[in-house]
Amino acid sequence: MTKVAFLGLGVMGYPMAGHLQAAGHEVTVYNRTAAKAEAWAKEHGGQSAATPADAAKGAELVMACVGNDDDLRAVCLGDTGAFAGMSKGALFVDHTTVSAKVTRELFEASKAKGLSFVDAPVSGGQAGAENGQLSIMCGGDQTDYDRAEPVMNVYAKLVRRIGASGAGQLTKMANQIAIAGLVQGLSEALHFATKAGLDGRDVVEVISQGAAGSWQMANRYETMLDDHFEHGFAVDWMRKDLGICLETANENGASLPVTALVDQFYKDVQKMGGGRWDTSSLFKRLETY
Repeated sequence: MTKVAFLGLGVMGYPMAGHLQAAGHEVTVYNRTAAKAEAWAKEHGGQSAATPADAAKGAELVMACVGNDDDLRAVCLGDTGAFAGMSKGALFVDHTTVSAKVTRELFEASKAKGLSFVDAPVSGGQAGAENGQLSIMCGGDQTDYDRAEPVMNVYAKLVRRIGASGAGQLTKMANQIAIAGLVQGLSEALHFATKAGLDGRDVVEVISQGAAGSWQMANRYETMLDDHFEHGFAVDWMRKDLGICLETANENGASLPVTALVDQFYKDVQKMGGGRWDTSSLFKRLETY
C-alpha cells in the first residue's frame, strides 16, 4: 500500500480520498477549510494536515482535486505548497479540470524540483466519485502514469493515458464540449415534446432505445421534467470549463459554434439565479426564454 496525500475535499475529492483510505492506502488530507479535513479524518480514519506541504511530506503520491488554475497553483507552489513538502521522486496527480497551460507550467516546475506530474481530470460527476466509477483521462510521462494508474483504479472504471503533459486536460475539454451539446439537445427535445402536448416520459422511453439515447438522457430526463436541478455538476463550474475550452479553441483554431452558444445559455441560467443548479438546468432556461 502507498502513502498518499489528497488535497481538496469537495464533492469529488471527499469520496475519492475515502476510497483510497478504504483500499488500505495511508492517506493524509488537506482542505482549505480545515474543519472539513478534520471531519474526513474522523470519518475515514486517515490524517489531516494544516498545509499542502505538511500533507505531502513523506507521500509517494500527492493527489489534488481543487477548483481552478489559481487554486491549483496555490496548493502546488510556494513555501506551504505541496511541491515544497514532497520528496524527490514523488509524484503529483492532478484531478482538477484546469487549462493545459497551467498543467504544462506545473509539469515543468515539478521536473525542476526532481518531482513528477500527471494531469488526470475526471468525468462521472459526484455519483461517479462516490461509487468509484470515474473515467480518468491522463497526460504525462508513461513511467509516471504507470505508477499512478493502480492507485487511481481504486475510484475509477476506466483510466487511460492519452499522451504527453496536458493531453488529459485537452481530453477533458472534449468531454465538456460533448456534454454541452448533448444537454442542450435533450433539453430542446423535452421542451418540444411538452409544448406538443406529449408525455415526456413516454417519449423518452421510446427514443432512448434508438439512436437518440445517451447517458444524459438516461440519468437526467426525469429530474429535468420534475424541475429538480440539484444533481451533479454546477453551472458555475461548467462555465469555467467551457471558458477553458473556448480559450483553447481560439489558440488551436478549432471551431466550436455550438459550445459558444451553449455557454451563453448557461450564462442566462446564472442570471436566473441558477449558478449552483446542475447542468441539466438548460431545460429550465427554455421555459423562461
